[in-house]
Amino acid sequence: MKRLEELIQNLPVKVLAAQNLSGVKVSGIVLDSRQVQPGYLFVALSGGNTDGHRFIPSAVERGAAAVVGSKPLSEVPSDLPYIQVEETRPALAYLSAAFFDYPARSLTVIGVTGTDGKTTTSTIIYSILRSAGLKAGIISTVNAVIGDEVIDTGFHVTTPEAPDVQRYLAKMRDAGLTHVVLEATSHGLAQDRVTACEFDIGVVTNITHEHLDYHGSYEAYRAAKARLFQHLQSTVEKPQGNPRLAVLNRDDQSYDYLNDLISGRKLTYSVVNQADFMALHPEYTPRGLVFQVCFEGEKLIEIHSRLVGEYNISNILAALTATIGGVGIPPAEAALGVERTNPVPGRMEQIDLGQDFIAIVDFAHTPNALKRALQTARQMTSGKVIAVFGSAGLRDRLKRRMMAETSAELADVTILTAEDPRTESLEEILEEMAKAARSSGGVEGKNLFRVADRGAAIRLAVQLAKPGDLVMALGKGHEQSMCFGEIEYPWDDRVAMRAALAERMGLQGHSMPYLPTQDK
Repeated sequence: MKRLEELIQNLPVKVLAAQNLSGVKVSGIVLDSRQVQPGYLFVALSGGNTDGHRFIPSAVERGAAAVVGSKPLSEVPSDLPYIQVEETRPALAYLSAAFFDYPARSLTVIGVTGTDGKTTTSTIIYSILRSAGLKAGIISTVNAVIGDEVIDTGFHVTTPEAPDVQRYLAKMRDAGLTHVVLEATSHGLAQDRVTACEFDIGVVTNITHEHLDYHGSYEAYRAAKARLFQHLQSTVEKPQGNPRLAVLNRDDQSYDYLNDLISGRKLTYSVVNQADFMALHPEYTPRGLVFQVCFEGEKLIEIHSRLVGEYNISNILAALTATIGGVGIPPAEAALGVERTNPVPGRMEQIDLGQDFIAIVDFAHTPNALKRALQTARQMTSGKVIAVFGSAGLRDRLKRRMMAETSAELADVTILTAEDPRTESLEEILEEMAKAARSSGGVEGKNLFRVADRGAAIRLAVQLAKPGDLVMALGKGHEQSMCFGEIEYPWDDRVAMRAALAERMGLQGHSMPYLPTQDK
C-alpha cells in the first residue's frame, strides 16, 4: 500500500492538475478497468484503438481509489481523486516503478532489442550469466524466469505492459537476483512499457523490415528501437556500478545511424566486418555451430553451440559482447555459457518422431528472418526445402509480398497458409502472397500451393517430403494461439507438426489441433 502523493512526488512527467489526493492510498496499478480491484489506481491511456477515459466510471464502480489521465478536471467527477498528466504512458511506467520501490535500481539490467533474434540473444545472455554463477532472471516475449518460477508473458509476442514489467523486476529483486535480461520490442519501447527500467547495457541484433503498419516508416521503427540506447543515458547511479554500454551490430544497416546517435561507450560485433568481437572460421552442421571469436585485438576463444545457422553466430557474438565486454564475465566462462544454452522453443526447433527427413518449427515471421531460416535450411540438407508459412492480417502488408518472393526464390516448395488472419480475408491475403510468389518463379500446383487450413498445409508438406528433405513450418514458433476474426484459437505448430508426422508414419497419440478453416 502506497500513498498516492508519495507516488507522484518524483514523477518526471508533467502534472497539469490534481484534485482530492490527500490521504488516498493505492494497493495496485492497472491500465485495464476490468482488472481494477478496491484500492487500485487506474491509469486511463489515450491513443490506440480505445480511449481509456471512457472506462473511468467502470473503474470507479469497481473500487478504484484514484485515476490518472490526460483529460482536464472539468471532464471528470469533482469528487474523484484525479491527476491530469501531460503523457499517460510514461506516467504509467514511472508510477509502476515507484509503486514497487524502483526495483531496477537494485539490478544490473541488460536490454535486448532488434527485429529478429531478440529472444535467442536474450536467452544466450541469460545462460552465460547463470553459467558464470550470477543470480540472473529474464523477461522475454516467451516468458519471465525468476529463479525456479516460470511465468507465461502472453499469447502473442510483445513486451509486457509497464505494471507487469515492474512487478517481475520487483520479484527478482526480492528473490535476491542481481542481473536481469529484458527483451524490448519496438512496441514496448514506443509505448513506454520499459521506461523506468534503468538499463545498464543495451544490445541490438538488427533492424530490418517489420511493424511498419504501426510505426509508419522504417525510420520511425528504427527510432523506436533506438530509444533503448537513449534510456542508457538516463539510468540513475547504482551501488553496483553503471556500465552504460551500447552493443551494436557492425553488419546491420542500422549501424551508422545508431553509431552516430549514441555518444556513450560502445562495443561492436561482426561476422564479416572489423569489430570489437569478430567471428572466425565458422563451421555449420545440422546439429550446431563451431567458430572462434577474436576480441580485444588478439584474444581468441572457441565457441561450440547447439544452435544452427549463420544468424545465430551473430546472436552469440551479441551475447558475448554484452557479457564479456559489459558485465565482465571471464571469456572461458562465457564460452561455457554459450555451450550450455538450450535451443529456444520454436526457434529452428527440430521435431523428430523417427521420420527419414528433417522437420523444423521456426518463428521466422519477417522477410529477413525467413531468408535466414531458408538459408540455414540449405546448410542442413542436400534434399529439397519445403516451406509452410503465411502473413498476419491487420499488420504490415508489404512484407507479404517480400516473404512470398523470398520463399519462391530460396525454397524448393512454398505452401502458403493462414497465420493470424484476424478480421482480414484469408483468401485475399493468400492471393496477394501467391501473386508475388508467381512473379518470382512459383508455379501453382508444382512448387507453389495455397492451403488455407494451417494443419492441412503442414500435413501436405509432410506428405510431399522425400528421404533427406527438410520441412519447415514458419511464423508461429512458440506461440500458443491463432487469431481468426477476434477469437484466439489454441494452436501450436509443434503439436501440428507431430500430428502430421504421426499420421504419415501410422503412429498413435497425436491429433491435429482445431482451427475454423477445417470446417470449410
